[in-house]
Amino acid sequence: MLKKSITLQSISKIEPRPAAMLVQIASQFESSIYMDQNNRHINAKSIMGMMTLALLPNQTVVVTTEGTDEAKAMEKLVAFLQR
Repeated sequence: MLKKSITLQSISKIEPRPAAMLVQIASQFESSIYMDQNNRHINAKSIMGMMTLALLPNQTVVVTTEGTDEAKAMEKLVAFLQR
C-alpha cells in the first residue's frame, strides 16, 4: 500500500470534466485507489464519489493505492493532480 499527501496545484476546482479525467486515470489500474480529504474516504474510480469531494486549489488530499500496479497508479495520479 502506498499513501501520499498531495496539495492540488493547478486544478481550479474538481468539476465534472477534471473529475471524469481523474476517474479515467484511476480506472486504468487494477489497484484500489482512494482519496481522503476532511474525514471523507472516496473511491477514486467513482465519478459520483469524486464529485462529492468538491476539491479546490491548494487543498491537500491523501491518495492511497493498493495492488499490483500501485506504484504506477500513484505516479499517474500525482502527475495529474500536480500538473
